[in-house]
Amino acid sequence: MPRWKLDPDHTVAEFTVRHMMVTWVHGQFNRISGTLVFDPADTAASSVQVEIDTAGLYTGVERRDTHLRSPDFFDVEKYPRITFRSTHVAPAGLDHAKVTGNLTIRDVTRPVTLDVRWAGPSSFVDDNETFTTYGFRAKTEVNREDFGMMWNMEMENKGFMVGKHIFITLHSEADLISEENQP
Repeated sequence: MPRWKLDPDHTVAEFTVRHMMVTWVHGQFNRISGTLVFDPADTAASSVQVEIDTAGLYTGVERRDTHLRSPDFFDVEKYPRITFRSTHVAPAGLDHAKVTGNLTIRDVTRPVTLDVRWAGPSSFVDDNETFTTYGFRAKTEVNREDFGMMWNMEMENKGFMVGKHIFITLHSEADLISEENQP
């Protein structure tokens, strides 16, 4: 089965969380690596491994980024990586699958299911070398408290400063690296 490598220049993990119970704050991780075993004709035999460098967090507000990198949230000094390893892939359509696996944040591992869609393949030639690429979008939702991120501040209207539910979307291009599985 073909093996693919996530293109770090075209891969980002976005997250969205409720702020002060009235708006949404968006952020992203920009340093991501990973590999896939993927053939659209046999999606059930697919697998994926992804690693995210937590220091690559970016929301556009330096003060917020510093807080999110602190022990209150991602604690990037102690936990430099977030990982995902698939355990099961269930086809859900011609360009659609449900990918279940283990998400590890702050050394806490929980099962999650990603709703994955893909497009491709697309091929192009650059410097006389042909590249074949697929695009993927994977979505899930997690409770940050399940991963030990408990910091919050109660507000006067019985709300909280930061919502518990985090909506995650991974956008990626993956480049073909081999036509067969490698040990």
